[in-house]
Amino acid sequence: MTEYVVYYRVSTERQGRSGLGLDAQRAMVEQFLHPTDTVVEEFTEIQSGKRDDRAELWNAINLVKRTRSKLLIPKLDRFSRKVSFISGIIDQGIELVVCEHPNVSVFFLHLLACFAEEERRQISERTRAALRAAKKRGTVLGRNAHALADKHRAEKREFFETIRVRFEEALSEAETYAATARLLNQRNVPTCNGGQWYPQTVKNYAALVSAAS
Repeated sequence: MTEYVVYYRVSTERQGRSGLGLDAQRAMVEQFLHPTDTVVEEFTEIQSGKRDDRAELWNAINLVKRTRSKLLIPKLDRFSRKVSFISGIIDQGIELVVCEHPNVSVFFLHLLACFAEEERRQISERTRAALRAAKKRGTVLGRNAHALADKHRAEKREFFETIRVRFEEALSEAETYAATARLLNQRNVPTCNGGQWYPQTVKNYAALVSAAS
């Protein structure tokens, strides 16, 4: 029997709410796990992989250290694309397991990290080139971004009021965001986009409770 702490990451809040990306990651983890394996806890992050100060990631790492379990991630790029960061975590004695590349050596993980970092560099360069080309064409970047963001926030707050009572009941009954998410899914409480509840989704909605208090 092997104990795992599972870490998921998506880059945007929209992906987190809809389950886009998360569903594929969860499917990879489910296919990887054996019936005798145990998932100690799952952590879901909505944050750019460029940042090393991701709260949920460090919560997962600290739990791995306390429980002496293994850190399970669907794909290495969901963890990080920085060689130095991945190497630093491995050097701390964290046993990192990648569903996409099971049973690989530490040396091979370092090679994968090198490939991931180069991929990040190429993506960044292509993005900068596309923005430069758009500016040359006279495109005004982000013209409606603020208005659209305000509209989405207003829609989210309006929807939240329709589920607020059930959400606050589940939040008060559960001890963690993960437990609250499971409870809301069991009770068929909808999300704004009709997807599943995840710990990060609960955290986002909990912020609305605090803001309205």
